Amino acid sequence: MLKARGRMAPVTFHSPVPHWPATVAEAESEQDRLRPFADLDSPGPAEVGLVAGLDVGYRDDDEVVGAVVVLDAASLEVVDRAVVRQRASFPYVPGLFAFRELPPLLAALDRLSVRPELLVCDGYGLAHPRRFGLACHLGVLTGLPSIGVAKTPFVGEHAEPPPARGAWSAIRLDGEVVGRALRTREGVKPVFVSQGHGVGLDNACAHILRLSPVYRIPEPIRRADHLSRLP
Repeated sequence: MLKARGRMAPVTFHSPVPHWPATVAEAESEQDRLRPFADLDSPGPAEVGLVAGLDVGYRDDDEVVGAVVVLDAASLEVVDRAVVRQRASFPYVPGLFAFRELPPLLAALDRLSVRPELLVCDGYGLAHPRRFGLACHLGVLTGLPSIGVAKTPFVGEHAEPPPARGAWSAIRLDGEVVGRALRTREGVKPVFVSQGHGVGLDNACAHILRLSPVYRIPEPIRRADHLSRLP
């Protein structure tokens, strides 16, 4: 269970109990089943106290390492962290990475001593072939606001944003805006931000800029990436 300060706070399921598929067809069906539960309309919190970065490392073809690092959103100091190593229960299939990465990430979230108010994951949300990437899946299953931030584009098309920090261009897929290419540092290649759950795109980008004061990659997932690589 996720812990709040001073009391236990179980993970909130806003959908039926998740199904862990065995085949590609079952996984795609599960994404389609859960997609309507993703809240893409709420603006979400403009400010948060605790933000969690989530990333997954791979030790070999079979072991996945889920890492969660919780930061104080104002100071960016580490408040808590957790790591879970598991054998992957689903094959490596583009567009279906969530089914490899969710089990250790959910287990790591359950080991935290604090409850984050925002999840920032290394991956995609709405910017996904079925409009339901890892950030959407995490948000729906936990009930927590979530944002996907990727280092490289996955779907859709976008123009190169202007060079200034904070500049962005829309990512469009089949004529729909599914995210933004956001410049977090002047003259450095952008990151790719998409909504997960319970956060509007404007707020999502504002959070990512605040969480990226020095590096291109937002500090929560930069720290989570480092933690996932430790022996």
